[in-house]
Amino acid sequence: MIPVRIGFLMKIFDKHGFSFVELIVVVLIVGIALAIAAPYYIDYLAEQRLKGAARMVMSDLMAARQKAVSMNQKVKVSFLNNHSYGVWNDADNNGTVADNEGDNLVMDIHPDYHDVTLSASASPVFSARGTASMTTVTLTSARTGRAKYVKVAITGRVKTDDTP
Repeated sequence: MIPVRIGFLMKIFDKHGFSFVELIVVVLIVGIALAIAAPYYIDYLAEQRLKGAARMVMSDLMAARQKAVSMNQKVKVSFLNNHSYGVWNDADNNGTVADNEGDNLVMDIHPDYHDVTLSASASPVFSARGTASMTTVTLTSARTGRAKYVKVAITGRVKTDDTP
């Protein structure tokens, strides 16, 4: 015991720890809080993966548009299955873009976004002027069932949206 003089009063400080019951109560409170928060956190992570996948598809579509303008060729983005897509350019300059023609760039979203699937209304083709065929790409989270939409306008503008 260490006596410490504070003003006119003398206080004695004892070193006390926590009792076993107090520790159990704290552990129970933390456990209950984690049990309540865990499902929300898991859904939050799934929502972030969905947003990340939508940003990835959007940036790849924007890169395809830039490629079409810089190479002065048509560039097509083909959706191969529910998790991958390819980017092709008109290498023979015949005005049409076939799958597996030109540069072969295949992207797969499953390594980073395992619970997100995608589908498209059509395969967008970007012209050398930057314009495009209208397309909506739907990305859906298998965990939450929520969807994000990546839209390609006829002007070539690519954007993400929460509504179809």
